[in-house]
Amino acid sequence: MKTVPISRWAFALADDPGASAKGYDEDSSWRSVVVPHDWSVEHEFLPSLSSGTGYLPGGIGWYRAHVRLPELGHRDGKHVRLVFHGVYKNADVWVNGYHLGGRPSGYAQFSFDLTEILSYAPDDDLVVSVRVDHTDISDSRWYNGAGITRRVEIEVHEPVRLREYGTVFTTLEADAAAATVRVVQTLANDTASPVTVRVRQRLRSLTSGRVHEFGTEVELAAGGSADAAITARLPEPELWSDTDPRLHRLTTTLEWQSDPGPERAVYDEVVGVRTFRFDPDEGFSINGEARLLKGVCLHEDAGCFGTAVPASIWLRRLLKLKEMGANAIRMAHNPHAPELYALCDILGLYVIDEAFDEWENPKNKWWQGHNVYPPRHEGYAKDFPAWHQADLEAMIDAHRNHPSIIAWSIGNEIDYPNDPYAHPLFKDAVGNNDAGKPRAERLYDPDRPDIRRLTTIARRLADMVRAKDPTRPVTLAAALPELSSQTGFLDPLDLVGYNYKEHLYEADHVRFPDKPFIGSENSHRYSDWRYVEQNDYVAGQFLWTGIDYLGEARGWPVHGSGAGLLTLAGFEKETWHLRRSWWSDEPVAHLAVRPHVAVGAAGGRTFRSHPISRDWAAADGQPVEVLCFGNGDELRLMCGEEDVPLERDDEHGYWSAVTVARPHALVLENRRSGEVVARDILRPRREPVRIDAVAWSAPEGVVDRLSRSGIASDGVVQIECTLLDEHGDVARGERVVTARVNDGELLGLENGDLSDETPYTANRRSTLAGRLMVFVRPGANATVLLSSPGLPEVRMEWSS
Repeated sequence: MKTVPISRWAFALADDPGASAKGYDEDSSWRSVVVPHDWSVEHEFLPSLSSGTGYLPGGIGWYRAHVRLPELGHRDGKHVRLVFHGVYKNADVWVNGYHLGGRPSGYAQFSFDLTEILSYAPDDDLVVSVRVDHTDISDSRWYNGAGITRRVEIEVHEPVRLREYGTVFTTLEADAAAATVRVVQTLANDTASPVTVRVRQRLRSLTSGRVHEFGTEVELAAGGSADAAITARLPEPELWSDTDPRLHRLTTTLEWQSDPGPERAVYDEVVGVRTFRFDPDEGFSINGEARLLKGVCLHEDAGCFGTAVPASIWLRRLLKLKEMGANAIRMAHNPHAPELYALCDILGLYVIDEAFDEWENPKNKWWQGHNVYPPRHEGYAKDFPAWHQADLEAMIDAHRNHPSIIAWSIGNEIDYPNDPYAHPLFKDAVGNNDAGKPRAERLYDPDRPDIRRLTTIARRLADMVRAKDPTRPVTLAAALPELSSQTGFLDPLDLVGYNYKEHLYEADHVRFPDKPFIGSENSHRYSDWRYVEQNDYVAGQFLWTGIDYLGEARGWPVHGSGAGLLTLAGFEKETWHLRRSWWSDEPVAHLAVRPHVAVGAAGGRTFRSHPISRDWAAADGQPVEVLCFGNGDELRLMCGEEDVPLERDDEHGYWSAVTVARPHALVLENRRSGEVVARDILRPRREPVRIDAVAWSAPEGVVDRLSRSGIASDGVVQIECTLLDEHGDVARGERVVTARVNDGELLGLENGDLSDETPYTANRRSTLAGRLMVFVRPGANATVLLSSPGLPEVRMEWSS
């Protein structure tokens, strides 16, 4: 199979029906863009737009690409497909003026057969036209972007070929001694004669290079199709897991005889050999070894990139989450771009893949601020009745061979109270997110859809999943199990997911003794993590969220959610370090401070109004609370030459002390068996004297794994900028940094400040906590200049 990417497109943010025609020539004046592309994030944040989708616009846009037919190679008798990995949303597609169809979903992979149309091509210019309609900008509870946000390609297949999604790779059993794998492939014969096809499989370890070979034969009728099934035993297998993510390349060679002579077709796919299990009493295991799932939920935007996120951006983010101790990702709340799944395979991150955030009835969509009534009710629900099966099956077909995926989720918080489903038992249940709602929104309304309807839909969706893939459990994320568990909503599930309902685990484990439990969405509280640590039957938790994201905003000017452990810029928050002290096996020592100001008390606990930070000032006499994060046998805190006594805070999972700010460094030592294994120093912060700029790079071992998995560099340079003081520490205060690029493209600047209204198209942005990311795609001899008033200019150069 030959794959030809279509990356360069002409784009216009306007609606011109004439743009569907092959002979339309006005696209020469359109803007040239590189797909994946998100047009929404290129515009200003405006308070008149929807808070739920990040105060960014939608609209109608057209894309046109010209593909030279010689790029596709020899095509006589071959099968040609046009593949879209995701267009947000309501895509309509024309090729050479022929309307091939469309897809409402912005998340589904879809494709069209071009074989016949190419036979009518009048010249060598193949024109692909795509209309994208995202006019209902209150269509989601978070930001989804607008445009051809994922890659597009043309596939050229031999006349005897694998069907689309034609390979299913399954590990039947595995241990250290041997593994048994099964490969089922659907073959198609587009010729006018029957053929005997020899199917040869080569399974090569990407770690050691070790090869296993096996094969079979299959008879194909003229114009027909058939399955080829092979079961093979692998001695001493190299197994995939989070701690040792060993992958294999499955190369399938099809060989057959035709009139001209012998012919062949070759397909490659990266797979993993592993088994896993969710046990109702013992939780999750991989290859027979117990694991706690330390997961985070992720939306798919990345600040200034919107949802058209280069793989290298995800790589930096995922490596930081791995460093924190995370080993799992929940795709919230829809299928994501294919590159993200490949990275999870490579890095060893377990994945729960999720299909829907709403079913046949729409949820509340906030457009004036979170929980500000009245809501709007746009979104996917209008397409669910006609498209749910196709979209659900598309997710499974596209992703099923990823070893990282351990469960299919059919929905997120579909049972939200009164949003829109209701039930008389509401009087006995308290749901999520009730605070601040009007009283009528918290009472039973018999005119709303009955929540028992959800059980019928859940059963139907679960059956669809099992028909496609019986090897993984079906799950969902329940918002109101106090009620929905009494209506049969959980009955069709193989794995029960609860959102923020840790207090129900113990009783519901008794009620449903045969069902494993997972925290599908959880807060950052230490007590919620302790539920997982102390109860083997809870397989793990998924924090809301791993990274800040655009949309679901509380109100202008904030245009995103700050629920993450990383900022939109991919920098670690203080809570990242705290979580690392709970989750990581590596030694941790980290200091943070906040003013010791009491604003209220309840139950003997003192509440403080200030967030934690690293801003250790030299103002004498001001009381400061010092927070110490560590995972050793003993923590020792010193201020200057003095030892500062620490108290354990079991409610929040750290040690703390109250002292006064003074011009001395704070030093925290983490000791194990009397030896210092980690140390942190926090000095009083001073004014900035320079910008430190470092081009981020992945560890060499990771780069090697990417290369062996077939993931090429996307050419994006990520520059981490930090304001430093005279001692080389992060400085106090913020500065606006301007970036200028010669012989290259400035892709964006991101500081992670969710209230910064600066358009992402600007070449300047303020730092946040002294830090800023600058993203560049350099040319052959690129220069990047970084400047800020009063600081020396920084010059960075690249040459090929």
